Amino acid sequence: MSPPHPAARPSTEGLPDVQVCEQARLSRDARFDGLFFTAVATTGIYCRPVCPAPPPRPRNITYYPNAAAAEAAGYRPCLRCRPELAPGDGAWRRGDATVARAIKLIDEGLLAEAPVAALAERVNLGERQLRRLFVDRLGASPQGVHGTRRLLFAKQLLTETDLSVTDVAMAAGFGSLRRFNTTFKDAYRMAPRELRKRPGASRGETLTLRLAYRPPYDLAAMLDFLGGRALPGVEVASSASYRRVIAPITPDGRPGWLRLSAWPDAEPALKLELHGVPPLQLQAVVGRIRRMFDLDADPGVITDALGTDPRLRPLLRRRPGLRLPSGWDGFEIAVRAIIGQQISVAAARTVTARLARRFGTPLDIPLAEGLEHLFPTPAALADADLAGIGLTGARARTLQTLARALLDGDVDFRPEQTLDEFVERWTALPGIGPWTAHYVALRALGHPDAFPADDLVLQKMLPGDGSRMSARALGARAEAWRPWRAYAVIHLWRGASDKAVAEAPPPAAKPPSPAARNARTRRPST
Repeated sequence: MSPPHPAARPSTEGLPDVQVCEQARLSRDARFDGLFFTAVATTGIYCRPVCPAPPPRPRNITYYPNAAAAEAAGYRPCLRCRPELAPGDGAWRRGDATVARAIKLIDEGLLAEAPVAALAERVNLGERQLRRLFVDRLGASPQGVHGTRRLLFAKQLLTETDLSVTDVAMAAGFGSLRRFNTTFKDAYRMAPRELRKRPGASRGETLTLRLAYRPPYDLAAMLDFLGGRALPGVEVASSASYRRVIAPITPDGRPGWLRLSAWPDAEPALKLELHGVPPLQLQAVVGRIRRMFDLDADPGVITDALGTDPRLRPLLRRRPGLRLPSGWDGFEIAVRAIIGQQISVAAARTVTARLARRFGTPLDIPLAEGLEHLFPTPAALADADLAGIGLTGARARTLQTLARALLDGDVDFRPEQTLDEFVERWTALPGIGPWTAHYVALRALGHPDAFPADDLVLQKMLPGDGSRMSARALGARAEAWRPWRAYAVIHLWRGASDKAVAEAPPPAAKPPSPAARNARTRRPST
């Protein structure tokens, strides 16, 4: 491998201004973590802006917009700040831009088994055009982005877990241990085993990983949102953590489960504990959790875009760390959305919980407290008798139509489709309108621009004077919020919730018991 060159000219698209990078690096500002990387020519190493090592001289530094670009230039990751822990740059992984859609496919592992030509076909581009687009925008090829992603994930597993090197190779998507060892050594100039804290240790029952985010992050609001919608038996959300059962993913069909909580010592990261998740599924599970808890968002960019609206500005100041609360499973979110049409969140949760208990798969032994059954599959609901659980006939028919459409491939949750394509396909189904389609896009795909303009809470909350906007007027107002309309939705929903709590009358005093009343009126004995 040729040595890195300080005069290399990386792509500057998406890279903050050099002076901003300098200030963020010198102050170790966690808000810029993952938005750029600092490569040092004298050491051949690239670092996160939060690296605790003594800052190098500016003349030896080159800034890169992502880890793949730094590695393409010949740099290797710092062992101290660990670039594998940096949150992803949400600007390149979300929305409808071609690069964003392609990276979502790479994150799902498409290039592990298919060539770049297949990736280009999925995003409707020629292979040469896609390669050029990646180099121009990211400073690395699609295969370079894929390779860096695999190696950094492997590096995290080697450092934080007791998985064997063979299991780490499988988890990172390598077909053989020999190939993994060779690739890792060529890229990082060390063998994988040299990173092990406890070489040869056996795997514990719980696999714990650190998932970094870019502060501020309002975990309390996220858990509160999920807790109000949590399905008993499937998931449990408290003020401190989120737990849920995961559908069978092991060869013998046993389900696993996970728990997510804050990382200790106020570090900007979440603690993911996995139980019963095999190595081949680790990367997919971590990816789902990062999407579900919106860990790659850049709050600064979103606040700058939405803060120009005087109605949103105070909401953003009140809760600067609010994120999009996505869901674990697309079908589960779609079922919730259909059941929740024109009824309250609490009522929808009650009906959905009944459906999950009746048609979900019960576990022989509860995996953890409150985790007792799996959510139903599309096959379980396609021809099920949905009477007697509180659904109207129309809602029941829509659920069955959805289940069959998913089984037939008429609708899906493919990451490369644009928001308009998704909404068009879903609204073609009977019983599914724009509100439902956009809600599913927001909560199942985590799409940053989904916007259910027919939502009654949004129509009442935005004016702020007791009046109600029409869906058309609301949609027109929201054009200025693109491509972050979904974040405006979350802030308005949360603002309505906070307002309802603030305006709620205090709980009535509990009347004294007869014994207490008697005690107050009883005369002392003589």
